[in-house]
Amino acid sequence: MGLEEKLGDSIFTTKLDALINWSRKNSLWPMPFGTACCAIEFMATVGTRFDLARFGAEAMRFSPRQSDLLIVSGTISNKMAPVLKKIYDQMAEPKWVISMGSCATSGGIFDSYPTLQGIDTIIPVDVYVTGCPPRPEALIDAIMLLQDLIKQESVRRPRKAMVIGQ
Repeated sequence: MGLEEKLGDSIFTTKLDALINWSRKNSLWPMPFGTACCAIEFMATVGTRFDLARFGAEAMRFSPRQSDLLIVSGTISNKMAPVLKKIYDQMAEPKWVISMGSCATSGGIFDSYPTLQGIDTIIPVDVYVTGCPPRPEALIDAIMLLQDLIKQESVRRPRKAMVIGQ
């Protein structure tokens, strides 16, 4: 004799983590931070051919206070690093980060002093998308993977970074 039998069909029971994570994973509000050719691939992902709206991530916000997903695409210079950090800090919790492309992930071909050698040196990254530039399908895979990570999140477990397109 469970709780559902006593209350009938008028009540819905679930774990609080599952309910909150379901709503979070299906309503991502990305903040694009695009600086180079990867940003063009990101724009293609949002377009009609690849249709990012199918995954609940089409509501682009250009204010960090209204975003929960930061998509960093392109080369980040050391002068831009404090700006990126400030944008990340202004985002409300919970927040997630996708590092899109070789330049954002590891500095790419620019192994020089003005280029940041990976954004994970200043902000935590949840999903890495490799490639130069990565295809829109790779970004969609990253968002789907991030949705799976969000689905499994709990307040008791820390997040781990994932890599797409090796």
